[in-house]
Amino acid sequence: MKNGLLQGCVAKIGAAGGRVRHCIHSLPSPCPAPTPSNGGTMNQKSSCCACAGISPTRFQERQVAEMVNERGMDLHHTTVFQWVQKYSPELDKRCRPYLRPTNDSWRVDETYIAVKGKPKYLYRAVDSNGNTIDFLLTAKRNTAAAKRFFRKTLKALHTSSPRVITVDLNAAYPKAIAQLKAEAELPKSVKLRQKRKAAVMILLGEPQQTADFSRQKYLNNIVEQDHRGIKRLVKPGMGFKSFNTARRTIKGYEMMHMMHKGQILGVEKTAVQQRIKFIAKIFGVAA
Repeated sequence: MKNGLLQGCVAKIGAAGGRVRHCIHSLPSPCPAPTPSNGGTMNQKSSCCACAGISPTRFQERQVAEMVNERGMDLHHTTVFQWVQKYSPELDKRCRPYLRPTNDSWRVDETYIAVKGKPKYLYRAVDSNGNTIDFLLTAKRNTAAAKRFFRKTLKALHTSSPRVITVDLNAAYPKAIAQLKAEAELPKSVKLRQKRKAAVMILLGEPQQTADFSRQKYLNNIVEQDHRGIKRLVKPGMGFKSFNTARRTIKGYEMMHMMHKGQILGVEKTAVQQRIKFIAKIFGVAA
């Protein structure tokens, strides 16, 4: 049997999310093993196999390999890892032209990602509808990192120029936005909303509506809750061994998360079959 059977089934694993085990057991048994099973050097069709390791579930490489091997295949977990590292950036690149446009209300926040036991910082932005705008993993949490993130986000094809940017208490954000405005990379009309503004005005006795303060206080809840979709995938692996491994894997995590939320043109939210067909389409394999 050709390697296409494995590639097709693992494409379904990646797209199906919580139906991983159902997809595996829907295959005929036994299935001959693909070759080679230890180097990730299969042809272009093997790209879909990476989706198994970055699907929006808590399954890790060892579990994916074990479930595939239940059908009589010979797949080592390191092969899944290598495919994830190779094809996660490719998945991110190929999906971006199909992303639905986001709106002009940005909610920006950063979360911690463990790399070699030390915290690194994943900058993320979503719009007022909860759609992911963009993301960036950085080694530091400062003004320079914030500027890099905003520049990357502004260059994305699916984003629109922001009308308002809502951030947390991180002092780097106002500095980064002010510098981008001074360099004419960000329109001067962009409004910055930061929880600190409302709090300071109240402390200074300046006029400030209580309702406005409460609204600003919770505006970033959307992006903070959206972090969970990524953190629940990272946590079972107990962090990453290198920064580049983390950077490549998170690209796949984020893109599959965006796909799961229905941000791909022609793929509705939670539409598993549409997701399978889309992944097959962009990688040129049979669904």
